[in-house]
Amino acid sequence: MTRTDTTFTVDGDTCAAWLYTPDHAPSSSGRPIIVMAHGLGAVKEMRLDAFAERFTAAGYACLVFDYRHFGASTGEPRQLLDIKHQLQDWKAAVAYARTLDGVDPDKVIAWGTSFGGGHAIITAAQDKRIAAAIAQCPFTNGISSTAAIPVATSTKLTALAIADAAGALLGRDPVMVAVYGPPGSTALMTAEDSVAGIERMIPDGFDAPREVASRFALQIVKHFPGRYARNVECPILFAICEPDTVAPAGPTKKYAAQAPRGEVKLYDYGHFDIYVGEAFEVNVADQLEFLNTHVPANSAARG
Repeated sequence: MTRTDTTFTVDGDTCAAWLYTPDHAPSSSGRPIIVMAHGLGAVKEMRLDAFAERFTAAGYACLVFDYRHFGASTGEPRQLLDIKHQLQDWKAAVAYARTLDGVDPDKVIAWGTSFGGGHAIITAAQDKRIAAAIAQCPFTNGISSTAAIPVATSTKLTALAIADAAGALLGRDPVMVAVYGPPGSTALMTAEDSVAGIERMIPDGFDAPREVASRFALQIVKHFPGRYARNVECPILFAICEPDTVAPAGPTKKYAAQAPRGEVKLYDYGHFDIYVGEAFEVNVADQLEFLNTHVPANSAARG
């Protein structure tokens, strides 16, 4: 397989991406491509390469991108997480994927994880040409995720968010908040497994983002991507972690049942477990089975 750096533009900014391609030539109609993006404040180096390598080995092309304001992508201020902008990035990534040589434009698959899992649901609901979607431990319900945050922490986050939003109107630099931290700290994710779970996803020596602009906290409670599941017409796999401390499984299972062609895989793993080790192996095998069933890659030699 080959991995090349590439970019696409969104409203004058540049989204950085990796393009994975199998070594074998595509069929005359082109090969399927999986468009992939991460979750809250995360970037492609945090284990998305592991998934893309497995998918590419099975014959799929993969476009793995960073949102604007994050990672190798441009956009100021840095670490600004805006839901509307990220959904625009998804739309642009899918459009770009459809222009690539050797790709079947009608076999684009949306793959998102955690907060990006919600984006994948919305993208598949709005773009009826999407061939299939995978929502991995997806954020689906803003109220349930907010309720999982201790009240004291939630109060502090709200105060920071209001200060940041007010400062933005005055042209001030963002008021930042940690993406994750130990229980009791002021961070967006403070569950017992957050610190160890996220840090296992970070490659040695890589300077991963650890904070975002606080104003994002005002958006969470109003965001319900799971409500779009009923409008997803393509096959969609919900990979749900039952003891999930970040994206509670209950609402996601309810939404998954509303998807006309929804499929569910339930795991006794935590939100951060399925990126590494045995949990990753089980999870990625299930995803490959789903892909092979609904959008099979070329049966020619792969690699």
